[in-house]
Amino acid sequence: MTDPDFILLYVADPLASAAFYARLLGKPALDASPGFAMFGLDSGVKLGLWAAAGVEPAATRPGGAELGFAVADRAAVQARHEAWKRDGLTILQPPTAMDFGYTYTALDPDGHRLRVFTPTAA
Repeated sequence: MTDPDFILLYVADPLASAAFYARLLGKPALDASPGFAMFGLDSGVKLGLWAAAGVEPAATRPGGAELGFAVADRAAVQARHEAWKRDGLTILQPPTAMDFGYTYTALDPDGHRLRVFTPTAA
């Protein structure tokens, strides 16, 4: 089996979510329609935003998983946190030192968790 290369998030409005993620990722969607939008990430992984109302079997509520964004250092964590606060994202957890590194957690418009972190040096 190969490694997963596609992440799907079930959203209320793929076009609105695509606009949000275009700002967050700094790139436009590769494809966007009322039912689905897709981004190609620099890593080669694709991020799909699928209208939850049309998913079979029915989608469950978000919040049981996170999209993680690794950054270079604590200053980068702080800078992204301030930028996301200015952009109006809901912050669940302010920048915090944890066992694995320095991190904070925010929510996208549909309640999907977004974690920014810099790992603790080994």
